[in-house]
Amino acid sequence: AQIRVRSYRQYAWPRPLGQWWTLVVLVAGLILGMVGAKANSTPADFYGVIPHGMMAGFFATIAAFVLAALMAGLLRFWRESGESFGSLVNASALKSAITDALTLKYLRGEPRSWFHHLTFYGFVQCFASTTVAAFYHYVLGWRAPYGYLSVPVILGTVGGTALVAGTAGLFLVRQRQDAATRDPAQDGLGTGFIILLFATSASGLLLLAMRETAAMPRLLVVHLAAVLALVVSLPYGKFVHGIYRLAALLRYALERSREN
Repeated sequence: AQIRVRSYRQYAWPRPLGQWWTLVVLVAGLILGMVGAKANSTPADFYGVIPHGMMAGFFATIAAFVLAALMAGLLRFWRESGESFGSLVNASALKSAITDALTLKYLRGEPRSWFHHLTFYGFVQCFASTTVAAFYHYVLGWRAPYGYLSVPVILGTVGGTALVAGTAGLFLVRQRQDAATRDPAQDGLGTGFIILLFATSASGLLLLAMRETAAMPRLLVVHLAAVLALVVSLPYGKFVHGIYRLAALLRYALERSREN
């Protein structure tokens, strides 16, 4: 547990943010809250709260930085592992690593494995929902909000529900975890990430249910602030363990292939 936290900070880019990610999250959420708090809108008019151009441009900029930070951390990890970048083209090892990661091979039999599955695949479905919604907007010219039976809404609802259940389960499992396997210094890191995921999914579901009411503008601001805080924290919090875990599984698969 202690080694994991050290790895998050060691490979973080820019490295100082590995220590100050909590402050970054709070500031990011505050900025978006201040922007949205001044806007007025009619029910179901999302872009009346925050204009689409501002919302898309702001999040695209943040997403580009986060992606660059994740890639920089992964490259640092891979370079210091002693493996060459040419080994990444080993299709057999890559397939083995991805399969082990997606099936949580080394967590089988553990109660938290089910909650990990719900959380991960719920996250994937929410990401797919956002991707489809972007396709609708930019390619088909269809403006949000979309119908309750539309693909983005169905994906978001299923994914959000899975995220709520998964994160709630992980939180309960953490409370019952054997103290000998925990690092008290990282309790805030792990719990904070779970809470951010829960807040993002729960606020999204609540926004969907109440988008036709007068409460929609405030709910939208709260939801977007939670999303922004989550996205900004991705390269510096518990999320990156999935990135490094996949890379470690790939390295292990490469070692096994050489032995064979």
